[in-house]
Amino acid sequence: MAEWLYEAGIGEARAALVEGCEIVEARIEREGEGPRPGAILHARLVEAGRGGRGALVALDCPGAPQATVTEIPKATSIGASLLVEITRMALRERARDKPARARLAEPGAVVTVGPDLRARIAATGMAVVDVRPTDSDRLEQAGWSELIDCVRTGHWPFAGGALWVDATPAMVLIDIDGEGDALTLAKAGAKAAAAVIRRCDIGGSIAIDFPSLPDRAGRQAVDAAVDVALAGPFERTAINGFGLMQIIRRRERPSLIEQIRLDPVATDAALLLRQAERAVGTGVLTLTARGGVIDHIAGHPDWVEALQNRTGRAVRLVADPAIKGAGHAQ
Repeated sequence: MAEWLYEAGIGEARAALVEGCEIVEARIEREGEGPRPGAILHARLVEAGRGGRGALVALDCPGAPQATVTEIPKATSIGASLLVEITRMALRERARDKPARARLAEPGAVVTVGPDLRARIAATGMAVVDVRPTDSDRLEQAGWSELIDCVRTGHWPFAGGALWVDATPAMVLIDIDGEGDALTLAKAGAKAAAAVIRRCDIGGSIAIDFPSLPDRAGRQAVDAAVDVALAGPFERTAINGFGLMQIIRRRERPSLIEQIRLDPVATDAALLLRQAERAVGTGVLTLTARGGVIDHIAGHPDWVEALQNRTGRAVRLVADPAIKGAGHAQ
């Protein structure tokens, strides 16, 4: 039976839907990512856009992040106070960030932070198990570290081949690589690609590069394989003669791929803090990592305090330029 494993980590909450000892969906929610979808916030109009469309507002929350608003009354003046609902989180991309998207809140709406990760997984109706650092590490047993490694490298092996996955500003690209019969590889790749899309919550525009299939019947068979393997709602094109298919899925928040690959310092800091919570021993708990990771943790003194409270040990942060990856805690 499928169940969610939920872990309220320091600086990052994480969850995994596990079926048959395998992670089929993985989610993380980090502090500082900005308002969540469903949040209702006061805002101040910064730019009116054209004809009330494409307006820009400053949100009334820490850091005063900005958001685009789909449509506002044309007569609204700069500086006006508005009540808005977040429909898509801010997105981080290479060389640029996209502000959150919002719409005017319904009349009578009240300010709310929106459902957090714990609430969202509970809303699926599946069982949720809260995993604590003192418990058996069920996330790790289900393959959490291997999952993070696959996201980092972009390499997802499957029987008979592998996927190469990367996130670009335009779309997520999935390339199917392997040997042997092209149709067999394409069908297996379709199933593997659908599994990665679900596992990493990939939304927006997705391009899958299949092996070239010269006959129409083969391409239609792969189209059908995608329809069976990928849960809706989504829209897609048929595979063209070059083996390319485009898929569009709803996108409310960054995917796991964007979170991990586009913010490696935050990723390693979260992994190090997770490791530290489970460190065995007494006395001072020393966290050693490259400077960027240590600086990131040190910049959040509440994280250090939380780690000390959870472990009952004093915490020391040590920067070592020779350390690669997440570092170590002992």
